Amino acid sequence: MPKFSNISDWLSSEREALRGRFVKGTVSAGIFEFVSFGIKQGWACIFGGLLLALILATHLWYPGDAALSRYDFLVIAAVAIQIVLLATGLETLEEAKIIFAFHIVGTIMEIFKTSAGSWIYPEDNLLRIGGVPLFSGFMYAAVGSYLARVWRIFVFRFDHFPPLWQQGLLATAIYINFFAHHYLPDMRYALFAACLLVYWRTWVNFRPDETNRKMPLLIGFGLVALFIWFAENLGTLARAWTYPGQEAAWKLVSPAKFGSWYLLMIISFVLVAFLHSTREGRHAEEPVNRQSR
Repeated sequence: MPKFSNISDWLSSEREALRGRFVKGTVSAGIFEFVSFGIKQGWACIFGGLLLALILATHLWYPGDAALSRYDFLVIAAVAIQIVLLATGLETLEEAKIIFAFHIVGTIMEIFKTSAGSWIYPEDNLLRIGGVPLFSGFMYAAVGSYLARVWRIFVFRFDHFPPLWQQGLLATAIYINFFAHHYLPDMRYALFAACLLVYWRTWVNFRPDETNRKMPLLIGFGLVALFIWFAENLGTLARAWTYPGQEAAWKLVSPAKFGSWYLLMIISFVLVAFLHSTREGRHAEEPVNRQSR
């Protein structure tokens, strides 16, 4: 019986065995690729999926008189998930570093946004900074975890990848606008135009199964932002946080938040791209840049 160093190696071996057993023609290959794509996507968002499941479960069943508050339980659970993922090889140390970076960036934004009244965390807890429970940073970390893992699992390569300094300037401008628009005119439409200018030629190549596929990166950003918006609706339904107007009863999160998540995706993508280039120890563009011929 073969031995594997971690669960990821075992799962990869099982996938190849299933492919050899069931893929016999063009139709079955297409179905297998579609299923493989879905499984890999689920695998990439395992941290975010588990965290969202815990948010929903604790909303439904967490005892109101528990000595440990719900928010503090979510902090401990998120840390425990990270430990398990690292111990089983489902997450690499480099990906854990990315998650830590996202936790810091997200928590700083949360502290400012809650103080400005953009949203609130209605429950009391001990592990918090100001009005921000520490589990909130893990929600941003879940986005970073997904991007880092999907990059590896789908073997991302890019056509016409913009220089990282351009992307860095764009990401910095987006991050500043998240704070500055409370005092100055909101520049999001100019930032959307800048995103189009920077990424309009960029395609992401990915491997759902054995064949490489590709799509415009701007569309990829939009698809991920849409799913994050769906998850945000579930999070507010579970009263993990609430927006103004949701205090008395839940209602759909404004579709305008989709635009905010789209811009946040740019920040997230650039952070992951930068950390990938740093990890490889090469020039910033080398790990990801592959020009079309």
